[in-house]
Amino acid sequence: MLLTDWQWGGENALFWHILLQLQLPLVLTAILVGAVLVVSAGSLQVVLQNPLADPGIIGITSGASLVAAGLLILQPVQSLLPSVYLLPLGCFIGALLSTWLIYRVARRLRGAAMAVILAGIAISTLAGAVMAWLYVIADAQALRNLTFWLMGSLYQADWLVLLVAGPVMLLSVLYQLTQARRLNWLYGGETMAASAGVSPPQLIRRTLVASALGVGAAVSVAGSIAFIGLLVPHFLRQVVGHDNRVLLPACALCGAAILLGVATFSEYLHLVTLPVSMITATLGGPLLLLALYRGQWKQHA
Repeated sequence: MLLTDWQWGGENALFWHILLQLQLPLVLTAILVGAVLVVSAGSLQVVLQNPLADPGIIGITSGASLVAAGLLILQPVQSLLPSVYLLPLGCFIGALLSTWLIYRVARRLRGAAMAVILAGIAISTLAGAVMAWLYVIADAQALRNLTFWLMGSLYQADWLVLLVAGPVMLLSVLYQLTQARRLNWLYGGETMAASAGVSPPQLIRRTLVASALGVGAAVSVAGSIAFIGLLVPHFLRQVVGHDNRVLLPACALCGAAILLGVATFSEYLHLVTLPVSMITATLGGPLLLLALYRGQWKQHA
């Protein structure tokens, strides 16, 4: 996408404006959001010992989206913080609250896989109900903005937004990558991890916080993006195995590549800006059904 624009022989001022103010933020947003969503999903599936622990399914994304939707519709004209800071901060808080609820449920029920999923469904259902009430009171412009934002878009970020949320996503990914070796010990259970000198409660707690911060930042700049966090780690495990030292970097690369591909596809359509979740769900739904049909999900559950 950038190389194509580089070869464009148009007006220099317009070319540099498009490249620096539109294309480059779009590329960075796609890379950071794709990487943090898939790496967080891969880490969550290990620490919660649940193959369905995608930020979207267990309610982290819904918590962040609920706060963001409230801010988009109810934000007062005069607020203490500019919206560019208020939205990421609200998404962080929503994601952290959702993660805390899921963590408490998982700990109380000793990590029972179905309990975590049900807790996530409950959080997502509650968030959806509150957002439905927000739809009722929203004006027409706020309704359009909220609908498009909830379907995911890589075109909402600019340099100022990336300056706030970008470092959070980058640090979240880097932290989870540095914990890959310690995460491997959790495959054998908390007792085996403790015998290797790893503190499972501390590792799980820090990984959950890092994931929630990263996902909250991703939601604040790109809205809700479905499926890539759920599917990509599972497909990569069939290729590179379960070693998180290889798996998590592969997740970061594949997540970034997928959203870059989506952004490039949308960019070359020219006529319309496609919501990201529409593309990822269109591709991810059939792939999930295919994996279920072939029994691959059961193998890795």
